[in-house]
Amino acid sequence: MNPPQALIAGAGIGGLCAALCLARGGFLVRVYEKAHVLEEAGAGLQLSPNASVILQRLGAVDGLASFALRPEAIRLRRAKDGATLALLPLEDAGQRWGAPYLVAHRADLQRVLLELIAREPAIRLETGAAIVDFASSPAGVSAVIEQKGSLRNETGGCLIGADGLRSLVARKLGAAAPVFSGRTAWRALIDSARVPPGMRRQETSLWLGHKAHLVHYPLRGGAIVNAVAIVEEDFAPRGPEFWSSMGAPELLQQRFGAWDSAARALLSAAPQWQKWPLFDRRPLSNWVAGRVALLGDAAHPMLPFLAQGAAQAIEDADALGAMLAERRPIEEGLRAYQAARAARAARVQKESRKQAALYHLGPPAAAFRDAALRVLGGRKLLHRYDWLYTAHSPSH
Repeated sequence: MNPPQALIAGAGIGGLCAALCLARGGFLVRVYEKAHVLEEAGAGLQLSPNASVILQRLGAVDGLASFALRPEAIRLRRAKDGATLALLPLEDAGQRWGAPYLVAHRADLQRVLLELIAREPAIRLETGAAIVDFASSPAGVSAVIEQKGSLRNETGGCLIGADGLRSLVARKLGAAAPVFSGRTAWRALIDSARVPPGMRRQETSLWLGHKAHLVHYPLRGGAIVNAVAIVEEDFAPRGPEFWSSMGAPELLQQRFGAWDSAARALLSAAPQWQKWPLFDRRPLSNWVAGRVALLGDAAHPMLPFLAQGAAQAIEDADALGAMLAERRPIEEGLRAYQAARAARAARVQKESRKQAALYHLGPPAAAFRDAALRVLGGRKLLHRYDWLYTAHSPSH
């Protein structure tokens, strides 16, 4: 009996992980990515233990060893003076949650996953190939592939829409369009030699300010610092270029003008900033229709205030592989995948929104928040993330 074939739309982190998980569950996998070249785009990723435990099983953590960094702590800082509000220790992350807490460049993780895929004969990845239409029936799925200006049909046992925030698969399943959140993310990679010494610690620093926050951590053996500034702004995204545009540094300096000098020095050291609008969407009632299922941002776009976008896509891939590997009927397996994942992903979306409000408080509420953080301390604050970071079984 021939193995079933899975079609995947999108070769982002979620799509690549899904391909590996499905192949190891006995599927032939065909991945279609509309970009002609898988460029080393993006910036840093925080890979919390709930994601790194899955990457370990896939063999990706070993491949990342020379690139990824294990932060010693998460440091919460007050914007106006840089005061440390809490220090959340991460040295015992593996013992506490079952896997390490990692930070890595997105391109490094992408490269490691592509190397694993290249060694997996059950996976074929095609670039410059977009799924532009599909149909699902009890017998299987049929997808229309557009490549080099021509169309062709491919068939499979299921179609996985891992095609991101602007997912064609989600749109054709009737999902509402994501909504702009009123926030933008400014991202930069900075030569560590240009950064103040106190900003190079082997830790993740999170600065809390009014209507803005700043995250930074070292990457690639400390050679560079990844910085992300999230700001609330009146921004009307339109046209294809708004998904990633160059940000004007003077606007960022103005927004952070009242912050501590160390934060402003870090912002000034960036050679350039790329700016992304942040989108959100209420949880979907259904990720699955027949033999078609959504994964990652296509299923559950979320704000970055818990740094879980990539991690939740990786969890999706793991659950998908587990449910379809059980050799039940594919439609039943996809429904089991949704049952395993929907409530957890919805909770992460909800908690990310709550965290957004907490991070960006202004006076006087910010003073009460800061006092509460100091009273709680790092260890008690970490306890609040046990539900999120503990290795999550897809069967639960």
